[in-house]
Amino acid sequence: MVSAVQDEIAAELRGFREVQRLAYACAEAVAGQLRSGVTEREAARMQRVWLRERGVRDWFHLPFAWFGDRTAFAGFKVPLQFFPTDRKLEPGMPFILDMAPVYKGYTADIGYSGCLGLNPLHDRLLADLEAHRELILREVRERRSLREIYEDVERLMTAQGYANRHRAYPFGVIAHKVDRVAERRWSPHVFGFGTQSLKGLLSDAVHGHRDGWSPLWSPYRFSDHPPQPGLWAVEPHLGFRGTGAKFEEILVVTDSKDPEQSAFWLDDDLPHVRRWAEEKVAA
Repeated sequence: MVSAVQDEIAAELRGFREVQRLAYACAEAVAGQLRSGVTEREAARMQRVWLRERGVRDWFHLPFAWFGDRTAFAGFKVPLQFFPTDRKLEPGMPFILDMAPVYKGYTADIGYSGCLGLNPLHDRLLADLEAHRELILREVRERRSLREIYEDVERLMTAQGYANRHRAYPFGVIAHKVDRVAERRWSPHVFGFGTQSLKGLLSDAVHGHRDGWSPLWSPYRFSDHPPQPGLWAVEPHLGFRGTGAKFEEILVVTDSKDPEQSAFWLDDDLPHVRRWAEEKVAA
């Protein structure tokens, strides 16, 4: 019985890993096609087309693209400002591609930071994100409250000289839970979010409220609880004046007493992780 349960969990994680890798492959493919003059709307469309050609029919949210100072959410006050615009990419300009496809019932939500050409400041932000990935994993394994971990991430950003830009997201979230959703040939979306996924998040919110936890990882009181077992899409987002950078990937949290098994990143073979490893070798 134990072996059967373990096999089922392993199969579940393979499904989530597959869609996360598919999303990152899309990000790398689209990033490689970006040229001066391409707009955010065109970049978002490129992501949608690439994923649909490979079988994606549903979304946690439709793809986003942010260029230039919009990577730092400069001046963002209302949710509609997150949606792609006619901002054009220029040489040396940073960009972020963000997509959340559902594939075979499994959900991913990823963020990919890049730059069109050379930009030493952007390189520095990307390098400094590594410490946040390490801090988040360490403190989740220590079973610190989500609110405490959020505050520690923000303190690290401040010490690095950056502004916390995930505070600009709705509810200021640094992460949210992701789950499986029922497979459908087509699913409608509302304000860019898939209705199936929104139902799942709402269900988690209702159950969590009853049991004292939230599916949203925020700086507010409702996140003042230890990490809840499940899969969390985590996205620390650094900003320095008009430049922003982040990664977003799935963190697996379990109820295991073994520290290494109690929390782990779903996949270490991702573009930002490979970049950090290559920089260490080069140094």
